[in-house]
Amino acid sequence: MRGVTNGRAELAQSAIETPIGRVQVVASARGICRMEFAEKFRPVRAGHAAPQDVKQAQGHADLAARQILEYFDGKRREFDLPLDLRGTEIQLRVWKQLLEIPFGKTLTYAELARRSGIPAAARAAGAACGANPVWLVVPCHRVIGSDGGLHGYGGGLWRKKALLELEGSVRTLFK
Repeated sequence: MRGVTNGRAELAQSAIETPIGRVQVVASARGICRMEFAEKFRPVRAGHAAPQDVKQAQGHADLAARQILEYFDGKRREFDLPLDLRGTEIQLRVWKQLLEIPFGKTLTYAELARRSGIPAAARAAGAACGANPVWLVVPCHRVIGSDGGLHGYGGGLWRKKALLELEGSVRTLFK
């Protein structure tokens, strides 16, 4: 893939087929900055890039693609990727807490809000999950409603359920 610019950094992309659909990964020279399903993908535009930035961005995108395939093959439980995330202070705090939810475990939106320092704002925590640009690497699918049900997922609830089933945590939804 060729390097491109988004006005702030050079970008590269990789695409992979997964059991839940085609996934596009976009990375800057700093790290992974976006993941989207093919039907929602917005291609990045070509720009003038320093060759070393393009090479580094492509390396991040390719590494992410490999790790995502390992995850779906059952060979990976955690991602070890550099991230280049941009968001509000609340979004960044929530995303940081999402990274703390272990493989195979779930957390409610209310508990996520509490851990993020916004205890009365479960909806804000949910909105931050919805704005998560790297939905699998920063695992927002592991957040469930206080009633134990699946609520909100940008890729569709069927994908959220599939990811939780893959991780063996769907059973925790019905306790």
